[in-house]
Amino acid sequence: MLTGLPEETRTVLSETADSTTITLRAGAIGVQAELAWPGGTITLQTDTRLRARTWYRIWLSADPATGEITIGQTDAATGATMTATARATGLLMPETGTMLIAAENPDSPTGHFTGKIEEPALLSGITRAWPAALARSDLPVIALWDFGLAIDSQTIVDTGRQNRHGTLVNTPTRATVGARWTGTEHCWRHAPQDYAAIHFHDGDLDDCHWQPSFTFPVPDTLKSGAYALHLTCAEGEDWLPLYILPKRQGPHAPIAFLASTFTYQAYANHARGNADADYLARVEEWGAYPHNADQWPLYGRSTYNKHEDGSGISLSSRRRPILTMRPGYLTFNDPLGSGLRHYPADTHLLAWLTAKNLDFDVITDEDLDDEGLDLIAPYKTVLTGSHPEYHTPGTLDALAAYTQSGGKLAYLGGNGFYWRIARDKSRPHMIEIRRAEGGIRAWAAESGEYYHAIDGQMGGLWRRNRRPPQQLAGVGFSGQGKFEGTHYRRLPASYEGELAWVFAGINEEIVGDYGLSGGGAAGFELDRADPTLGTPENAVILARSEDPPKSFVTVHEELLGGSTTISGEDSDELMRGEIVYFDTPSGGAVFAVGSITFCGSLWRDGKFDGPISRLLENVVRRFAGT
Repeated sequence: MLTGLPEETRTVLSETADSTTITLRAGAIGVQAELAWPGGTITLQTDTRLRARTWYRIWLSADPATGEITIGQTDAATGATMTATARATGLLMPETGTMLIAAENPDSPTGHFTGKIEEPALLSGITRAWPAALARSDLPVIALWDFGLAIDSQTIVDTGRQNRHGTLVNTPTRATVGARWTGTEHCWRHAPQDYAAIHFHDGDLDDCHWQPSFTFPVPDTLKSGAYALHLTCAEGEDWLPLYILPKRQGPHAPIAFLASTFTYQAYANHARGNADADYLARVEEWGAYPHNADQWPLYGRSTYNKHEDGSGISLSSRRRPILTMRPGYLTFNDPLGSGLRHYPADTHLLAWLTAKNLDFDVITDEDLDDEGLDLIAPYKTVLTGSHPEYHTPGTLDALAAYTQSGGKLAYLGGNGFYWRIARDKSRPHMIEIRRAEGGIRAWAAESGEYYHAIDGQMGGLWRRNRRPPQQLAGVGFSGQGKFEGTHYRRLPASYEGELAWVFAGINEEIVGDYGLSGGGAAGFELDRADPTLGTPENAVILARSEDPPKSFVTVHEELLGGSTTISGEDSDELMRGEIVYFDTPSGGAVFAVGSITFCGSLWRDGKFDGPISRLLENVVRRFAGT
């Protein structure tokens, strides 16, 4: 199935043996075959346009006895068939060779196909009429690659007599509905025959396979933290970020910063289309990172972008240059602040910790998924960054176990613990996201394609998997707008009672009406408490944002119809961020700020000072016991 229908043909199947090459292609203009052998060459084309998002059975047949070559296409929905025929003299079909699917030229692959392919096969003893009459069980098979087998792997299985199994390159998308899918079953594990298609894309990228140029032995004296390797050459320079973790045996600092590497990877090389003249002028004026993802499609896009055919990018690799994960990368030309997001924005917090002489280690999502609770158990408190959005079951389990066993979690962002991702630990550099029903989404998964290929589990929002963010962090995604912010207004519990210490030394009623991120501490994406979604009964709301900018909207998953919401509140009232605190029965605690832009307000008037800085220092020092 060609989903994007480029005018030029793309390769569906090719075989090369000795001096003979046979290539079958398809595109908007129809089906094309090209054959080259020592005695000559021939090209055939149906010249009948294909319809987008339609399944076709296409074929090429050759009769060595007569020299007759036929190509054809059959519309799976209507049965309409078109063929083209020619004669070739001296053509001998190869008995062995190199077979490529969705590309040609094994030495340097080209012609990469974008679209779905199901059950490519080599058959014998057929006629031009076979596609219209031949049942699947009657296929005279030499080779038939059943993509409904080993869906959770990078192996394709040949069910023919030669066992010509293959290996996928650059991780095309599996667990996609094939021509037989009727909607009866939505999980590929229950009906793999309905998912016997692979969605290939010419922009798929798994691993650049660059060979190491040097190694960097980490000195025993180097403290855990965020670092970058500064590379220079005649053509320019670059900074390659890395995290140094503490030794496994310790010693450990009292504070752990949990780097949201899964979120950095989900947004990796997000091409926003905003690298205009004004943006580039600010980059040059500020000496910011000079390269924008818009300018470098070669390194693959993010899971917030789409493939050439309009399908969403569901897989992301960290084994490629990630421009958005560079010091000083500007995401927005922010008129109110710096325009930093994700990795660069989290340096606001790291710089603040350093300025306040708070001893901390750095760990990452990937480490937490690998090692679980054991990784964070030594720490008195764990701090998130500004946007810990993407999580596996393993990371959520570890954080929940941590707070329920006496650990203290500070959730310092917004729109966190939101999307479920899958990860194959045998290929740890890859993550997968299926944007299933609900949520503010850059694209929507195709019907029937809500389950990850990697782990066979339902994708989409953690809320749809009965693990709303409120269960872990007390707050969850509620409203979103442009990259701009507002302030919080303190509530009575912040002035008196058991939690007055959180705002100790702060006299202002309104806090955070400034900041490097969108101009305010409560902005861009906001989280609120909701007992119906799991906010603990003992949770206390200490402050609440107000006056959301006009660009803000309520998140989709809260809406039923019109302004009616699941919670029963008016939809406009849900566009708020809340600062929340609660204790756990084991002596643990959770502090949440309910906003992506909070950490941008740690800085005010040229230094780490002001109500937001004091507020966080109160919490972190209490949690860390310093």
